[in-house]
Amino acid sequence: MEQEKDNFWLYIGGIIVAAIVGVFLLKSREMESVPVKAFEETRSQVERQIQNAKP
Repeated sequence: MEQEKDNFWLYIGGIIVAAIVGVFLLKSREMESVPVKAFEETRSQVERQIQNAKP
């Protein structure tokens, strides 16, 4: 009985770790689909708009 209980928490921990790793993998794949140059351009435009909005 005690061994089954230990395995339960081991499985729960494994599922949590797998979910976190999956999220990071999907996030990195999403960022690869965005060209770096376009990302930098958009960021610089946003920064310019923020600077222009400041009084």
